[in-house]
Amino acid sequence: MTKLSVNINKIATLRNARGEDYPNLVKSAQDIIGFGAQGITVHPRPDERHIRYSDAYMLKEKINSELNIEGNPNINFINLVNEIKPAQVTLVPDSEDVITSNAGWDTINNASFLSDIVKEFQLNSIRVSIFINPEIKMVEGAKKINADRIELFTGPYAKEYNIDKFKAVEKYIQCSKVADEINIDVNAGHDLNQDNLRFFVESTKNIKEVSIGHALITESLYNGLRPTIKSYLDILK
Repeated sequence: MTKLSVNINKIATLRNARGEDYPNLVKSAQDIIGFGAQGITVHPRPDERHIRYSDAYMLKEKINSELNIEGNPNINFINLVNEIKPAQVTLVPDSEDVITSNAGWDTINNASFLSDIVKEFQLNSIRVSIFINPEIKMVEGAKKINADRIELFTGPYAKEYNIDKFKAVEKYIQCSKVADEINIDVNAGHDLNQDNLRFFVESTKNIKEVSIGHALITESLYNGLRPTIKSYLDILK
């Protein structure tokens, strides 16, 4: 089945709002894993407005599950990842002033830059995923720089889903087929939720992992964390 990695940025945002340690991020991550999720995703930004760099160190130490660290590979981020050695790093080209990730890498024009970073992380036995828009040439570009995986940016799919879900998923089906043909694994993330997730994974068929945070945490406010995670896992099965 497709694995579920829960992005806990929003839990960190809630904690930071009071300047204290409640909810405790490590305990929340441990509970999420205990409820069945197969991984934890964090996105430490330079301003540490939700996940702090220190959180990433604690999570690596305290959770018995896959840790995925995503972010823009500036020097501080690269050093952080190399020191922690998470199971996976996802490279995202977000600038410091964006609220959330809103586009993928151009793996062709940034090939030289990304290739060096991919190689460095892989030498530390870290699986590398490249966040890309659903374009075949970007999938092929990621393969050429020897990335282990791509993560398809599903924001456009989520926006178009309620208008025409078949049209919305078309590019993702094409990209996932090409990825399968050229032997690069596929993750997906951004704005996936309980309404649009099942159709997406059933249509694309070969998604290794989805990273879901904002929708899952929001839904948990109404339904509770344990049943919300169970609902996502039921969809992915």
